[in-house]
Amino acid sequence: MKKIALTTSGILLLFFAIGCTKKTDPFEIGKDYIGNLKATSKVSEVDLAFANDSVVKRIAGDEFIGTSNEINVYEKGGKHLLILEAKEEFDSTATVSSIQVIDPRFKTTKGLNINSTFKDIKDNYTISKISNTFSNVVIDIKEINAFVSISKKDLPSELRYDSEAKIEASQIPDTAKIKYFWLYW
Repeated sequence: MKKIALTTSGILLLFFAIGCTKKTDPFEIGKDYIGNLKATSKVSEVDLAFANDSVVKRIAGDEFIGTSNEINVYEKGGKHLLILEAKEEFDSTATVSSIQVIDPRFKTTKGLNINSTFKDIKDNYTISKISNTFSNVVIDIKEINAFVSISKKDLPSELRYDSEAKIEASQIPDTAKIKYFWLYW
């Protein structure tokens, strides 16, 4: 009788453990991951992280071919999802250093994605730094290891043509759309 009770308890515990296992959202962005790709993943592991997609990299064996360490990820149907860059050129054992998010289905747990606005950033994250470049404003969000750019066309006219001006968050309109969205590790 004890044997049956122990066996039944073991089986129930196993079902409970399997049922409580959280399935990874292939489009979720976190501080050190995007879908199944982690900050510690090597370039050689990208194919496994995006097993259901097409990974285009110029690698032969353990080495990149050509001059680019860029890896493009596409859905099987051809839709462009991500652009990854390795920390070291010509090295498939290197980890990924940055990821450009192309597809709006990739989003943080707070809903930030490539189609978000400055208001979405401001309301949900702490802005670490705002940099003024020639044609964009780059906003650093350290808590998720990300930065986004917003076109200066979305800024007030007195800020559009001055790449030396210090731009404050209060000067960026809530409706300004994200132009580019990157993760960095």
